[in-house]
Amino acid sequence: MLVDYRPLCETFQVKRLLLTKYEAIGNDFLIVFDAACSLAITPDLVAQLCDRHRGIGADGVIQLRPTSSGLAMVLQNADGSPAEVSGNGLRCAALAAFDAGVATGRSVVITTVVGPRRAELRSRNGAYGELIVEMGHVRVQRTDSPIDGKEGFRADVGNPHLVLLGERSDDVDLAMIGPTLEAAWPGGQNIEVISLAGTDELDLVVFERGAGMTEACGTGSCAAAAAARLAGVVGDVVAVHNPGGSLVVELGPAADDASAVRLLGPARRVAEVNVTLEDYRQP
Repeated sequence: MLVDYRPLCETFQVKRLLLTKYEAIGNDFLIVFDAACSLAITPDLVAQLCDRHRGIGADGVIQLRPTSSGLAMVLQNADGSPAEVSGNGLRCAALAAFDAGVATGRSVVITTVVGPRRAELRSRNGAYGELIVEMGHVRVQRTDSPIDGKEGFRADVGNPHLVLLGERSDDVDLAMIGPTLEAAWPGGQNIEVISLAGTDELDLVVFERGAGMTEACGTGSCAAAAAARLAGVVGDVVAVHNPGGSLVVELGPAADDASAVRLLGPARRVAEVNVTLEDYRQP
């Protein structure tokens, strides 16, 4: 069930933004409710807000807007560029909707530019919530690897990923080579370096398109699990250990190189921030 949250947006009209910061195993987002679908949050403003030294700091900004079936999510990366979808962002957005009373009950449908995604609140403890998100289908295939000793996989989770599987996930300076690998795909791509950490467990480091090195990536974890299953080293339920924490990826049966994926993990409310837009205007 959805409720009217227009009163939450009264401060949005001219001079102020009420932002709520959420994080999901270290992947953090600034969330704003846009009931009237009238906010024009420019790439430059997003970049300023997400700047960790001169702004609030985040991996991206999410606008939530009402739809006939639930909510729509407009996601911009930390550099202001648009993004199709985010697994950690979806959990943060869903928890924000429950916290604000915009969504009631245990589940909410959030529409992204690559289709609707259903999020279910599994448990709750104060600011923390554990949520599972239906991530749609992931398509994965083998590809040439740009790094010797790594198997390469191209994965589509609604956004593009290059997954590199090897004996270790920490033997590549991803911060150094990440920008080059990101730019090697039209429009950019996310890069995951992964290794087997145990039975149905993976270690992962990630360089995200438009954000750089991050603590975690939900769609990247889905891509990594699907790639590792194609390689024959994991099964259908995979724990993916990101630098910021662990996620569980449930892979459905593979059909036509695509399988339905569900992503389970935590999210947490960090703070509310009332931003005066005048403070973010360029001199």
